[in-house]
Amino acid sequence: MHSRITIMQRYLKDDVPTQIGGIAANLARVGSFSRNLKNREVVFGLLDESKYFVEWCAPNAEVDQAARLVELQIQLALWQFDWDALWPNSEARQKMAEMSLKWSDEVLELSGLLNTDQA
Repeated sequence: MHSRITIMQRYLKDDVPTQIGGIAANLARVGSFSRNLKNREVVFGLLDESKYFVEWCAPNAEVDQAARLVELQIQLALWQFDWDALWPNSEARQKMAEMSLKWSDEVLELSGLLNTDQA
């Protein structure tokens, strides 16, 4: 529990775009690490951490950002709920990896960090 509090305090020091970018990075890791069956616990931990990141970030995000992040959080929870069947199934794991990478791209775009039109 202490570790989670430390992580939360560190996470909340960043601005919202950076927080959302962190979620996108976690999702990219899920996509990448899911290729190796030995990464079961690492990927599960990334899903769990990402759910917390959404919980901590969403209250300070714009309404449209928060709504999309909550949809993501539901998807993460569904993957975890079915984890024992999902992870050993290479087809299901591959689908989760692909969806995670798509989510990563969308969330990164949502963060605004890619916006080069800033003055």
